[in-house]
Amino acid sequence: MSDVSAVKALVFDVFGTVVDWRTSLIADFTRWSKTRGIKADWTALVDGWRAVYAASMDEVRKHPERGYMILDTLHRQSLEKLVAQLGISGLTEADLQYLTRGWHRLHPWPDSVAGLARLKTKYIIAPLSNGNVALLTNMAKFAGLPWDLVLSAELFEHYKPDPETYLGAAKLLGLAPEQVMMVAAHNQDLKAAQKLGLKTAFVVRPTEYGPLQKYDLEATGDWDIVAKDFGGIADRMGC
Repeated sequence: MSDVSAVKALVFDVFGTVVDWRTSLIADFTRWSKTRGIKADWTALVDGWRAVYAASMDEVRKHPERGYMILDTLHRQSLEKLVAQLGISGLTEADLQYLTRGWHRLHPWPDSVAGLARLKTKYIIAPLSNGNVALLTNMAKFAGLPWDLVLSAELFEHYKPDPETYLGAAKLLGLAPEQVMMVAAHNQDLKAAQKLGLKTAFVVRPTEYGPLQKYDLEATGDWDIVAKDFGGIADRMGC
């Protein structure tokens, strides 16, 4: 078993690890669209939106001369393209804002809040997400996530898996990398964190991408903790 006795803080990937973005957005938009009389394939929109997530952040990396853009801005740009591609008509500016801010209104997985509350009794807990500060703060209020502080890619003007995010989080916490544990449902996120000296915990979220999910169904690295939920991580961390 890995030695995690030096860990003082746990930082969490959020989309897919802490919250169920796909189910939340589809249900939200389906319910909302009925009040607006708008018909659309919201499942196709949500899946398409997430599919261009990584590429939108890559554009920021490729063009530093344009300056850093927060995830809300990237989400809005991607949304406008998808609405056109899917032929969704009749959307006002207020509608586009509502849809974009859907990412602020995501529901947690059933074990998330209770598991975080247990870990909070002994450790500093915070998101370490590509979401911007306002998004993560609003989400925490909406979903009841008991963070001690909000750590966002926006603070470092770098998106994960850039090293600046993981090392920046440790620096802001006044900790060495090995005193920080990255928790994620994504092996690639943990691989990047581990390479920089952070401890790692993998939690399985087999339906993040829906019933036909093909990725991250099991741990593919030598992570310090592998658990089925946040309760399992709390058990391992002595909470």
